[in-house]
Amino acid sequence: MKKLDVIVAILLVIGGLNWGLVGLFEFDLVATIFGKMSALSRLIYAVVGLSAVYQIFQWKAIQKRWK
Repeated sequence: MKKLDVIVAILLVIGGLNWGLVGLFEFDLVATIFGKMSALSRLIYAVVGLSAVYQIFQWKAIQKRWK
């Protein structure tokens, strides 16, 4: 499960950086690389969103695993 925790954390950082670029410079890196709302970019957005949901519901368990 620790590997999944690390993957989720990386995805959330990528998502956060992308949103920072959107907010500051109106530049969507995911859309630039994979195409605006292409199937692959939508998949990336969905996986980042699922990572956030995982993080929300597993927060206490993650803290216990990493002690």
